Amino acid sequence: MELEDLKKLIEFLKETDITELQLEKDGTKVKIKRERILSSIEMPVQKSPVFHEKITQETEEETQRLVTITSPIVGTFYRSPAPDSAPFVEVGLRVKKGQVLCVIEAMKLMNEIESDADGIIVKALVENGQPVEYGEPLFLIEPM
Repeated sequence: MELEDLKKLIEFLKETDITELQLEKDGTKVKIKRERILSSIEMPVQKSPVFHEKITQETEEETQRLVTITSPIVGTFYRSPAPDSAPFVEVGLRVKKGQVLCVIEAMKLMNEIESDADGIIVKALVENGQPVEYGEPLFLIEPM
């Protein structure tokens, strides 16, 4: 293995997330290993009470304008009508009032949960197959 080949391997490693490479060519074994260096370091920033209050207020205002779809029953949450089917909705999808968002299985019955508003799905709050409680938030919808 030539020095130029080694230089090319080192450059290749720099351009990828690979941290270790082992290669054998013509009876020569080469092992190149590099340590991962943090690309950024987060420093704690002391926030003023005014800054904290403003962020909290903006978050509350945003949450208040979103429609929260909650579970009307206790059961198991499913995003699709069958295991091999596509989900009823995805984040970013526009939905209409009355459109089925998911099903909740309770006592072997599949209960369709419908949207309360026209809008866009902002967030799905429950994972597929997860048990849910009465009143538990399932989706956040930005009204249109």
